[in-house]
Amino acid sequence: MIRIGQIGVGNWGKNLLRNFTGHPETELVAISDTSQYVMDNMARRYPQAELYPDAQKLIRESGTEAIVIATESSTHFRFAFEALEQGKHVFVEKPMALVPEEAERLAELAALRGLVLMVGHLLMYHPAYLKAKELMDAGELGDIQYMYSTRVNLGVVRHDENALWSLAPHDISIALMFMQDSPESVVCTGQNILQPGIEDVAFLTIHFPNHRMAHVHVSWLDPHKVRQLTVVGSQKMVVVDDMEANEKVRIYDKGVDKKVEFASYSDMLTLREGDILVPRIEMREPLRLECDQFVKSIQGGGPPPSDGTNGLKVVRVLAAADQSLKNGGVPVEIG
Repeated sequence: MIRIGQIGVGNWGKNLLRNFTGHPETELVAISDTSQYVMDNMARRYPQAELYPDAQKLIRESGTEAIVIATESSTHFRFAFEALEQGKHVFVEKPMALVPEEAERLAELAALRGLVLMVGHLLMYHPAYLKAKELMDAGELGDIQYMYSTRVNLGVVRHDENALWSLAPHDISIALMFMQDSPESVVCTGQNILQPGIEDVAFLTIHFPNHRMAHVHVSWLDPHKVRQLTVVGSQKMVVVDDMEANEKVRIYDKGVDKKVEFASYSDMLTLREGDILVPRIEMREPLRLECDQFVKSIQGGGPPPSDGTNGLKVVRVLAAADQSLKNGGVPVEIG
């Protein structure tokens, strides 16, 4: 049994807690949260766990092997760094840090100590997105040319981070996984509407080698809840729609073919309209799969896909996008 302590049991943290307490190979031994109401509720629901008003005391004194961090983004680096220094495995929600230098320190420390550092890039464990990745790896789509995603809804409006940092890590992690290449630059524009200095909507375009790109639209000020990704390949196209109850993935046998021989320029390109296929996907809760991966990695199953290196890559894109956003959409190279 892996002895786990969790810091932060808010809107999302309670879902992590539910999955880790329900896991057959973990034992919840310590909880910390800044809300007294939450702590009182945790005392009633998990009487076996020790409660720590001071999160750093939990890290140092609770006798845990692994720490789960689901707090405000500004605290992620501080808690994760101290946990790694204390020899604890760490699961930290996205983003793992707010500046690339801090993310790099976490990744290096975890590697130096031989500890698991896993970032909550949930979509990397989602069966629908994994099915799309399987199709790409099998060559079904041909060469990936571009992709675009939309992650919008009405709320939750945050005061400590903008929509870019709050929502885009999911789509950036998927873009990196699907493109399988290092991004070169990013352009990002947006607008703060509800609060000064905190952008409620952002549009970012990530440029990859060979003229490929990924476009991301995020907002918490929108009349619709949309969670959709489209990938355009040279042979086929795929759409992942997480709001669909059953048909989450659709494969479109559509494209544009180039003729080897043609009489005129207008004859060179021909549109191809084929079938629309809906593959069968065995759905399981993505968060349960993510938590399972953390446990397996601690038990020697190898680094998780969303390890410290992956988390660092996402933070680098976010930081460059934020710089572009603050400067009116100028292109920013990604180091």
